[in-house]
Amino acid sequence: MMKLALISALAGSAAAFAPAQTGARSTSLNAFTAADLPGALAPMGFFDPLGFAEKADEATLKRYREAEVTHGRVAMLAVIGFLVGEAVEGSSFLFDASISGPAISHPGQVPGGWDALIIAGIGFAELQRAKTGWVDPADVKFDQAGALNSDYYPGDIGFDPLGLKPEDSEELDVMITKELQNGRLAMLAAAGFLAQEAVDGKGILEHFSS
Repeated sequence: MMKLALISALAGSAAAFAPAQTGARSTSLNAFTAADLPGALAPMGFFDPLGFAEKADEATLKRYREAEVTHGRVAMLAVIGFLVGEAVEGSSFLFDASISGPAISHPGQVPGGWDALIIAGIGFAELQRAKTGWVDPADVKFDQAGALNSDYYPGDIGFDPLGLKPEDSEELDVMITKELQNGRLAMLAAAGFLAQEAVDGKGILEHFSS
């Protein structure tokens, strides 16, 4: 059964190997500034009411964008997990169709042993993402740990099996912006799903049918 337990747990893995429809261009850290970032759309423009970007240096700003795009990918998978998991409830071949109820209750119903496999998969995928984008802590001083590689663009792990990444930089910016916008919406949606199910104990799809 394709449940949130499985989808959400694998979200970190899928996020690490997310399709390159998000794109990512090769850019040096020195060129990474708030003014150059894709993702700003009218009427809000570059929305930063608390001035985080204004106060951040280039390395920090780059980490902010890495965190945003990764969280957006996880949230998009989580939203799919909510909807698909509840839609196939009782009719899937996984786990003998035994997992039921609101999606937030699915993780606790996953049979023992699967948790270890899921965690191992997430760990492997995150390790690969870290090796691609992050500076090896052994190569820097302790106060420089947590830095991204200078030639790494946030979100670009080199995974593009369908060849969707545009060659034109303007088209790439448009594609990056689309992913960011969908990811932002998904983060709000996933938070809403979690809160709603926690409040009344009903599945999201159940709300639409009632």
